[in-house]
Amino acid sequence: MKEDNQTSVTEFFLLGLTDDARLKIPLFLLFLLMFIVTLVGNLGIMTLIKISSRLQTPMYFLLSNLSFVDLCYSSNIMKTLLANFLFERMSVSLAECEIQLFLFFCMGSLDVFLLVAMAYDRYIAICNPLLYTVIMTKQCCISLVLGAYLIALLNGMTHTIFTFRLSFCGPNKITHFYCDILPLLSLSCSDTSVNQALLFFLAGSLLVASLVMILISYTYIISTILMIRSTDGRQRAFSTCSSHFSCVILFYGTSIFMYLRPSSNSSLPQDRVASVFYTVVIPMLNPIIYSLRNKEVKLALKKTIGWPFCK
Repeated sequence: MKEDNQTSVTEFFLLGLTDDARLKIPLFLLFLLMFIVTLVGNLGIMTLIKISSRLQTPMYFLLSNLSFVDLCYSSNIMKTLLANFLFERMSVSLAECEIQLFLFFCMGSLDVFLLVAMAYDRYIAICNPLLYTVIMTKQCCISLVLGAYLIALLNGMTHTIFTFRLSFCGPNKITHFYCDILPLLSLSCSDTSVNQALLFFLAGSLLVASLVMILISYTYIISTILMIRSTDGRQRAFSTCSSHFSCVILFYGTSIFMYLRPSSNSSLPQDRVASVFYTVVIPMLNPIIYSLRNKEVKLALKKTIGWPFCK
């Protein structure tokens, strides 16, 4: 880190989600409850898929990995978000900020790749059902997940290395509730044009390419479903995809809003609200919208623990 007669920053202060002291305790309790729901929901889904013989299919293997990623994603952010409500000054060291940024990009990238893999799984299941067991083998699923982890690690390392090669000379107050890249770039006393271009290129390529693949899959899926003569058959086919597609819209909508708009349109309050959606709300909702409305999951719950509400 180059100093140039200026003091280098060794820690950052996170300003949090709100400055209103009256809201901090109610918001702390609200987000703590959301975090508990996230933990219980995602751990529950992972455990159920592991122990239930009914759920040993490619779709649920991918869902289990998504639950693990969402659990890590939320935990990475929640520790600083909750601490911000309890302490007047929330500080993180430079190393802690690096780790949080790295995990943020890794987990975010994994979410994207797993959403694509799940869309591909649904495409094969609906458009090529006779070849489903031939194509979606255990080896294929493991390869998809390992490839996703590898690319996500490279993406996280790239953004983290390029961000923390910059000089931070002060101020050191991050107008956010975690170490996000855009607020960090705004604090740097170095030229950030390369970082801005890299962020736009990598985030744009990742989000746009993955979204295009998902939309192409759903184009084929919808056209195949519309050709099904049975009304019940169409409804069953749509029900297996509706939850996934809903979460795709929510995840990609907030991500594109954050990272693929001109910096002149940036609004810190809006950015923080959007961040709450994809770092807190989506990991909490994923177990519900992907699984708890799913008939197979309900039957597995009923068989495993005798839950009386699973019909």
